[in-house]
Amino acid sequence: MPRSGRWRWCLALLAGALPALAFPAPSLWWLAYAGLVPWLLLIRSAGTGRRAALDGWLGGAGFLLAVHHWLLPSLHVFLLVLAALLGLLWAPWGLLVFRLLRAGVSAKSAATAVVVVPCGWLLIEAVRSWDGLGGPWGLLGASQWEVPPALRVASVGGVWLVSLLVVAVNVCVALLFANASARAVGVVGVAVCALSVGAMALWAPRPRPSGVARIAVVQPGVITGPRSVEQRLATGERLTGSLAGRDLDLVVWGESSVGLDPARHPDVTGRIAELSRRVGADVLINADARQTDGSDRSGIFKSALLVGPDGLTGDRYDKMRLVPFGEYIPARSLLGWVTSVGRAAGEDRLRGAEPVTMELPAAAGGKGLRIGPLICFESAFPDMSRWLTRHGAQVLVDQSSTSTFQHSWAPEQHASLGALRAAENGRPMVHATLTGVSAAYGPRGERVGAPLGTDTSGAEVFDVPLASGTTLFVRWGAWPLTGAAVVLVLYCAFEGVRTLRERGREGTGRRSGRAPGPRAGGRV
Repeated sequence: MPRSGRWRWCLALLAGALPALAFPAPSLWWLAYAGLVPWLLLIRSAGTGRRAALDGWLGGAGFLLAVHHWLLPSLHVFLLVLAALLGLLWAPWGLLVFRLLRAGVSAKSAATAVVVVPCGWLLIEAVRSWDGLGGPWGLLGASQWEVPPALRVASVGGVWLVSLLVVAVNVCVALLFANASARAVGVVGVAVCALSVGAMALWAPRPRPSGVARIAVVQPGVITGPRSVEQRLATGERLTGSLAGRDLDLVVWGESSVGLDPARHPDVTGRIAELSRRVGADVLINADARQTDGSDRSGIFKSALLVGPDGLTGDRYDKMRLVPFGEYIPARSLLGWVTSVGRAAGEDRLRGAEPVTMELPAAAGGKGLRIGPLICFESAFPDMSRWLTRHGAQVLVDQSSTSTFQHSWAPEQHASLGALRAAENGRPMVHATLTGVSAAYGPRGERVGAPLGTDTSGAEVFDVPLASGTTLFVRWGAWPLTGAAVVLVLYCAFEGVRTLRERGREGTGRRSGRAPGPRAGGRV
């Protein structure tokens, strides 16, 4: 390979990784609105469609490596393989960018790019959001979780609409480096995006306050060693006992806080029930153990279980969307060797059948409070929290661990997803972990209280504001994905018809002996 080609490979990888820098530090949220520009300009200069597709592929691989780099200790070299495979999703996007933005771009082509290129990016995010491909971790719009106008946009079209607008702004900025007519389109495009965000911030329905719930999270902290399961349970019990007299509505433990089946260990269930009586609130625990789901299925489930003053209430939710390689290995017969090179799942967890909501009988002033439990990275899936909201959940609760990734940005990034889910649904969200970060967010996505940081052991009480009303996202769902698909279908159909007509004109010209017209590059 020529030396210039090797340098371009490196530039494409780095250009794709650049937008991921908007995730780890809240102060860098603005980078998302320009982070794609070097990648777009590199593709624009490709010269050929083949080179543009290669730039798209390598940039996509670089982006995935950057947002998932904290998985390297667990997956080792397999992470590179996954990034290379999933990066192929951006190869057609590279062709699309090159076709619309290459040298000599017209005003018409520039205006088309502002609409079509973001739609192409959005469909890539939709495809890779399938849980079998790793789930919707690192969606570009998720980097805007601390920007109030972006959270208002999320209430209209979810994180999908935020991503769409972020990419549109990047395309407009990239047009500023083209010719005069394209620069004019870029300026107008930025103005239209800003006006759209302003309109949504002013006129989109807002959640209406409807009271306050006092919810405590219990975070045992980092506990290792051969007796870590017993020590974590004992620490959780001690911290929960310290909450007595705090007038609580609910106590939430993190994911895998109980390493056994409570139904088969009445002594453990009895101790937690005693804690429930002492603090005056139900305790939402999470069991990661071999158990049965009440049918004929027996295996390892991750289950959210509600324990009241009289023991298990019967409310149970089994995790439905499992982490690839972390909780199961896709096509284990072919990829089982991954367990020998990383911390992949030695045995596949079993999936739950359906989401559930749970009723707290004596919470929120005796009126009852309905919660919607999620487990771990299920908080990354907008459709799950939307389902819970549509079925009456007043508070969304996510139980997580992230203990394996304490020294990366994963805990902070995971907790930040709660802000987006809260804003999308107009419902508060509580994110409780074993080792941090545990946090709470109000129904507009605003942070409530002070979070419990990584490596922290303690219990924190949040006065969580409740809300009523329905956001447009809850009503309409992921409509930006449908709109993006329609736009791309129409664009491809138009381009296909135009290509056929041009070939028809060229064929007619050859049969009649006429020289090709100006569109074909000829000259009379």
